[in-house]
Amino acid sequence: MTNPAEPQVAHWHGFTQMADHDSLVIKDGEGCWLTTTDGQKLFDGVSSLWCNVHGHRHAKLDSAIQAQLQRVAHVTTLGMSCQTTDDLAKRLTELTPGDLGHVFFSSDGSSAVEAALKMSFQYWQQREDPRPQKTRFLALGSAYHGDTTGAVSLGGIKYFHQLFAPILFSPVRGPIPCSYRVPSDISVTPLEYYTNEIKMLLEKHHEELAAVVMEPLVQGAAGMITHPTGLLQNVRELCDHYNVLLICDEVATGFGRTGKMFACEHESVTPDILCIGKGLTGGYLPMAATVARPHIFNAFLARASDSRQFFHGHTFGGNPLAAAAAMASLDLLTESSYLDRVAEKGEYLRNRVISDLSGEPHVGDIRGRCMMLGIELVADRATRRPFPSELQLGRSVCRRTVRDGVWIRPLGDVIILMPPLIATEAELDMLAAVVTESIKAETTNLIKQNDSISSDA
Repeated sequence: MTNPAEPQVAHWHGFTQMADHDSLVIKDGEGCWLTTTDGQKLFDGVSSLWCNVHGHRHAKLDSAIQAQLQRVAHVTTLGMSCQTTDDLAKRLTELTPGDLGHVFFSSDGSSAVEAALKMSFQYWQQREDPRPQKTRFLALGSAYHGDTTGAVSLGGIKYFHQLFAPILFSPVRGPIPCSYRVPSDISVTPLEYYTNEIKMLLEKHHEELAAVVMEPLVQGAAGMITHPTGLLQNVRELCDHYNVLLICDEVATGFGRTGKMFACEHESVTPDILCIGKGLTGGYLPMAATVARPHIFNAFLARASDSRQFFHGHTFGGNPLAAAAAMASLDLLTESSYLDRVAEKGEYLRNRVISDLSGEPHVGDIRGRCMMLGIELVADRATRRPFPSELQLGRSVCRRTVRDGVWIRPLGDVIILMPPLIATEAELDMLAAVVTESIKAETTNLIKQNDSISSDA
């Protein structure tokens, strides 16, 4: 018999406590705005989990999917393909950095990372001079690369990954290269410190390491942790020196989020394997990809009887409808000056938020790159001491923003802003105003409550 105290809901939401869930159901959306079933309009301040880069109901994307429906909705990519999917693969090899030239499609970012792990593992087993001992991976502290088993194994976020420890592999764990919480006792720059930390790990473990896996420039789900400029380039050089592959997870940072098509471009880095997703289809349909350089791809080429093909594949990988949406999205992203305008908007939003929160005693850091912004709330600005997690301050701030017409979702006490790239200055002004006022109101309320409790005691 069902316990009547239990929530009677059919839809089980991810990363959501269903016993304490504020129901919010969307009826439709247009541009940067969503409308709930009870008529409330909400600005989509996180692009429906960082993927709707062109907003909702964009005419070009809608038309591309409708046109593809007149041809074919789905064909497998196991041994055959669709022209639309082949065209997308070619387009991605032209847009991704350097000589990344071979595209393996999947359905979500976690799966793209999972494919990269297996791809790099199999590469070392069957290249011309095999290195079968290279079976481990180095991942950064507080890493998040998705929720499939291999991707979770890379993860370093306690609440996301600790529960599943018995079924995971153990990576070599690198530092958390945060430009805000730098160790106080170091005598070198943050860039030198974190580079040296990674260098020591590679020096010790390189013979067993298949790859270093990292988000370039910004670790999104870790709380918008922003790396010192130059770290990515240094890691690329270290990987080359120690003969370790570099896998860059650009599921969150790709497709214009940092002001360039891919974050790797900021430091002129070409990874051996690139993972992309989220904004690939403009958020319209599930699609991700793992893009490899020729030396990776060539290690899988042989007679069919040799069984050296990539032992991995998904039913819906390379889906033509998703590929059509992706082609349309890439058309928009590559329009003249489009990314320059995104960079300008990112700077505008950042400056507006900094101006509104200047001097706020419980705003510890405002960080990110371009249209990826994180605002970290702290109990003590001088010591950077966080609020107790049980207070759920970040959640309270976001509940208030919803009341005032903005949908955002926090990462702990880091307030995340990742609006659609098409947002206007007026919309960015509104987003900044609602979020900053909510932060001020909720931190003030929290301090008043604590003072009241202390007085009563």
